[in-house]
Amino acid sequence: MANSKYEYVKCFEVEDEVMYPNIIVVQIDGRDFGSFSEKHGFAKPNDDKALNLMNACAIKVLENFSDVIFAYGFNDEYSFVLKKETTFYQRRASKILSIIVSFFSSTYVTKWKEFFSQKELSVPPSFHSRVISCASMEVLQAYLLWRQTECHISNQYNTCLWKLVFSGKSEKEAKEILKGRQKQEQNELLFQQFGINYKDLPQIFRQGSCAIKIKVDDIVKYREDGTPVKRPRKKAIIVHSENVATKRFWNNYTCLIEELGSLAEGINKIKPEYLRSFQFESRLMLSTWIVVRVDGCHFHRFCEDNGFQKPNDEQALKLMTLVRFLCWRCLRILSLHMG
Repeated sequence: MANSKYEYVKCFEVEDEVMYPNIIVVQIDGRDFGSFSEKHGFAKPNDDKALNLMNACAIKVLENFSDVIFAYGFNDEYSFVLKKETTFYQRRASKILSIIVSFFSSTYVTKWKEFFSQKELSVPPSFHSRVISCASMEVLQAYLLWRQTECHISNQYNTCLWKLVFSGKSEKEAKEILKGRQKQEQNELLFQQFGINYKDLPQIFRQGSCAIKIKVDDIVKYREDGTPVKRPRKKAIIVHSENVATKRFWNNYTCLIEELGSLAEGINKIKPEYLRSFQFESRLMLSTWIVVRVDGCHFHRFCEDNGFQKPNDEQALKLMTLVRFLCWRCLRILSLHMG
């Protein structure tokens, strides 16, 4: 399009640069994952394999995008934090979120068989995504506390709910029993009726998962005398912590301090104005025509890796046509449901 008569079309693109020094967080959340889980027979309230698949996808994001240095996730959600001084795609929110969510979604599909070898992926997964700007480390700390608190609340409730259902209650009856019960009351219900100490549940259920980059020394070769030659590199791993929004956790990982900065001492309460900013979503006016342009990211490399024919690969073009049709069909169904 550059230097062509159609270059003016770029004027219609939304200017959405996230200004420095805001820290960029990309939040990914499964769309209609309740239905997706039902269709694929995920275990309730938590499916180990499904959670580990999400973690594997998060690891691939950190490995593929050097500017993403930390991620926190639970259930069908993940939040990716970019380094403070990133210039990734000129800090344009729409570019950053579309690239990360599309990469995450495609990785979910390609890694499916690694975790569900006996199950076919009957419907493709899809994820919502949005960019959240954190104006300071204090705001980022509050955001992480908010998400981990949500992890704990939802897991505790769902654990109680499905234990009641498995004991013979209907889902409606179970929800009525849990209505108005506080944290301590839910813990007592689990222990008294089912002999479960909530703190004994796996960390991945209670605390969520962190994907983080650490520095390791890799052996690249051996000298003639047999001694190894090592080179430092960054490796993405999964860790668990009872409270990711604390200075104690943060200080364990030098890359977080180097790329983002230090956290304050632990916080116990999220300011209402912070919460409103986390939940805010910008929307286009009702009378605005919406055009979504999809363009491959580093597709030349993808074509090389998969042996596409040059200058055009007929099968690849047919696949793109099929995908366009399926996207149109999904949007059509959504519009009908929304009236």
